[in-house]
Amino acid sequence: MVIIMKKNNNIRKLQNTRILFLFLSLIFFFILLICKVIDIEILNNEYYKKTLDELTIKTVTSNSTPRGRIFDRNYNLLVDNVGVRTIYFKREKNYDSDKLINAIKLIKNHIELNYDLVNIDNLKDYYMFINKDNNLVTKEEKRKLKERKITNKEINELIRSRITNEELDKIDKKEAYLFYLVNNGYYYEEKLIKRDATLEEYAFVASNISSLYGFNIKIEWERKYLYGDTFRNILGSISINGVPRELKEEYTSKGYKLNDIVGVSNLEYEYEDYLKGDKAIYKLNDDNSYTLVKEGKRGKDIVLTIDINLQKEIENIIIEEMLQAKENDLNTSLYDGSKVIITDPSTGEILAFASKKMIYRNSNIEVYDNTESLVTEAVTPGSIVKGASISTGYKYNAIDIGETMLDECIKIKNKPAKCSWKKGIGYINDIEALMISSNSYQFKTAIKVSNEPYQYNKELNISKDTFDKYRSMFNEYGLGVKTGIDLPIESTGNIGDKYDSDMLLDFVIGQYDTYTPLQISSYISTIATSGNRYKLHFLKEVRNSSDNDSLGDIYYDNNPILLNKVSLEDKYMERLRLGFSKVMLSLGYGYMGKIEDPSGKTGTSNSFKDTDNDGIIDHETISKAFIGYAPKENPKFSLVVLSPHVSDLTYGDYISNVNFRISERVSNKMFDFLQ
Repeated sequence: MVIIMKKNNNIRKLQNTRILFLFLSLIFFFILLICKVIDIEILNNEYYKKTLDELTIKTVTSNSTPRGRIFDRNYNLLVDNVGVRTIYFKREKNYDSDKLINAIKLIKNHIELNYDLVNIDNLKDYYMFINKDNNLVTKEEKRKLKERKITNKEINELIRSRITNEELDKIDKKEAYLFYLVNNGYYYEEKLIKRDATLEEYAFVASNISSLYGFNIKIEWERKYLYGDTFRNILGSISINGVPRELKEEYTSKGYKLNDIVGVSNLEYEYEDYLKGDKAIYKLNDDNSYTLVKEGKRGKDIVLTIDINLQKEIENIIIEEMLQAKENDLNTSLYDGSKVIITDPSTGEILAFASKKMIYRNSNIEVYDNTESLVTEAVTPGSIVKGASISTGYKYNAIDIGETMLDECIKIKNKPAKCSWKKGIGYINDIEALMISSNSYQFKTAIKVSNEPYQYNKELNISKDTFDKYRSMFNEYGLGVKTGIDLPIESTGNIGDKYDSDMLLDFVIGQYDTYTPLQISSYISTIATSGNRYKLHFLKEVRNSSDNDSLGDIYYDNNPILLNKVSLEDKYMERLRLGFSKVMLSLGYGYMGKIEDPSGKTGTSNSFKDTDNDGIIDHETISKAFIGYAPKENPKFSLVVLSPHVSDLTYGDYISNVNFRISERVSNKMFDFLQ
């Protein structure tokens, strides 16, 4: 009994202790609560109020902010922004159909739109909106709707089918079209009513905002191109109607909204991260009005390597010579355009970048810009690649400096004989082979690289390994690989996938693999710099935006990037460069006009064209090429001039000299610019 009483006393003590602990905990909790209330309401009230505002106030960003401007290397303004007066509609929070109709009735006579675009569906939509209590639905149909035996969609279809033409004739077409515009698309998104509004239209909306339920105005920014179509293609485009479908995933993953203005092609797209502006931020008030929180800021300006005045001159030269060739030269029926690239080989900066194409339309010649083809379309290079070919012979000890060989036709069993363009040349060395553009010298060098024995009209088994040796060397010069140009598009050309011995001989004289003009520019620039291949590029520098029209300070300076150095001993590289300078005393004479101390290489290639776009090559043509640089020591520029299909061999062997004329005039223009 005593043990039980002691046990009960212990239980009571434990219970009392727990109650006391709980009571003290409650007192402590209330003290903390009171202290926190004092802190929030008295001591730090402003801090907590600001934090609450940041968490609960809804902000919105502007749709359009001025993009960064684009300048040429001499700070000539190429692309600017222009403000466009825009009228738009944004549905207010507290939707009121009567206010909407009143607003439409008020604005319809003060804004000029193409009201003829209204169609019968627009009229029926508006009729149903303003005649909600119409008698086009029977009591039986209403009962079925209430009992869910038919749907609202079916009821609406019945109503639409019963609206008569007489009723539709009573509908105001202006009101119906405006009603369509404010309801087109997502419910709460901003709807464009009119872009490029007149001053009167803009002023009317501005002065009647309180009565125009949901209608509003703003300035949107669009691009202005100060040099018209000059270099226009490469500058690129923006989408003023929001992110295009094909770029939706890319841009939304970066935080863009679907109605943002974005770069969609070439330099506008490539440098979107620099060019995009910082949007203005607004506080959305309870009455759906806006209060500016943070001002928008123009995007960064980019400065290009292009000299726009040189570019303009080059484009004009190409157009003039193309049209002259079409009018006066023989066999030019398939000739449709020429291409020019000028670079600074020591930096990779592109100074001029032009391609023009001609088409016949209604018996008249029309010229259009084809500059993107410089990075996307491959050409048959012909003899201009012989610098890379002879480099391969040097590298693999197939030939040495001054080595002579007899220029003669090469014949592989069951293949036609392959010869140089000129017969009876005799014995020539490596320099002379470049000077007179000997095919035979390159053929014999390739056979030596293969280490396979050759006999006239016997089989010759050359392995893929020999192709690989040549292509590896060509790649080091930039041929057959992407240059890394700062554009979103670039082709690698067309690389053959067959390894026949006869095709290797075609390869070494530029008649097998094909390359883009940009790759050819990388190739000649690499020779100009004694084997240093720099990344070709359009961006020179990026400037911070300023509060006025002046250029800001430098944000980023695009320094030259050395991609690789050709794996060729210096003595062989200098031998190659000597050969290119000697070319200008023979086949290349006059190609670089009055430029002093030039170096270069001409090229003539057999090319083919599908004239009726049926996928079948139906015409054999001749294409012409010239590559060069000057002066030969410390070159200031490199040049590529290409004229595909200058002559149609179907009608004779006359070859137009349009490529020579373009090269000479472009070089003379460069001489003037360098003074």
